[in-house]
Amino acid sequence: MVTYDPLVATWATLEPAIKGMIEHGLVTESARRDVTIPCCYDDPDFAPDLSEVAKRTGKSVEQVIAGHLESEFKVYHLGFMPGFAYIVGLDPSLTLPRRAEPRVRVPRSSVAITMDWTTVYPFESPGGWHLIGRTPLWMLDRRREQPVLLAPGDRVSFQRIGRMAFDRMNSAVENGTFNWAMLFRQA
Repeated sequence: MVTYDPLVATWATLEPAIKGMIEHGLVTESARRDVTIPCCYDDPDFAPDLSEVAKRTGKSVEQVIAGHLESEFKVYHLGFMPGFAYIVGLDPSLTLPRRAEPRVRVPRSSVAITMDWTTVYPFESPGGWHLIGRTPLWMLDRRREQPVLLAPGDRVSFQRIGRMAFDRMNSAVENGTFNWAMLFRQA
């Protein structure tokens, strides 16, 4: 959102700067972070749309996973619900529109894609994105000093984990012993 005093500035004078921010991002004072999100793609309950995404994109399931893992993601903004990050940069060959019929219930921590975005659902909610995996992490956790895990400008990568690693990390997140600092590198 842009607010301005029309008695001091005009839209014509602000428009080039706003277009530049949209195209190149907003320069901020804070350091950008590199965030690694572990993701389990291998459990069919965690990735109910993975086969359909593969079929619709003409790829194998492993190629879809590889494309997601190799994508260079950046958090563009937060919205829809607290902690819901719109993360841009999905491999263009995986681009699909939203599901024709949204789900009434998407489980917390589901990793999903649509268009050139990916996201992680911060809590159970309705949703229309394609579910391709799940992370043991919580995007919103009021127990943390900073409850929302991701912030605009963060660079995000996903790391494939198996079900045993998922269960171990999920247990640590649930009981409050997970080491959140290991996810971040200052850029």
